[in-house]
Amino acid sequence: MQDNLNTHDVSAFYENLPADEAWALAQRFEFHFTPRSASWLNMIEIEFSALARLCLDRRIPTVEQLETEILAFFHDRESRQVKINWQFSIPAARRKLNSHYEAVHPDNTKFKIT
Repeated sequence: MQDNLNTHDVSAFYENLPADEAWALAQRFEFHFTPRSASWLNMIEIEFSALARLCLDRRIPTVEQLETEILAFFHDRESRQVKINWQFSIPAARRKLNSHYEAVHPDNTKFKIT
C-alpha cells in the first residue's frame, strides 16, 4: 500500500487494495464533499469554541440535559443572528504562511512574498 492514501473518493480504496477489500471498505464509509477552501472549517471551529466556552464550561450530569443545553445554545445564537466576521483573505494568508510555501512544494515559490 502507498505511504499516503487519498481518501477524497472511493477510488482510493480500489487503487490500493484488492477489489473485495476495497468494496468492503467502501460500504463502511459515506463521503461528504466540502468546499475546497478551508475557511469554512475555521468558522466551524469558532462555533465549537463558542459552544465550549459558553455552554460546556461546566459539568452537565445527564445526556438529556446536555442535549437541552446545546439546543438552547444554538437556538439563542440563531435567534440573535450571531454572525462570524471572517477577515482572513488570500493576501493575509500569503503573508502569514509565506515562510512555509517552498517547504510544502517547490512550485509554491511563485507565491512567496519577498
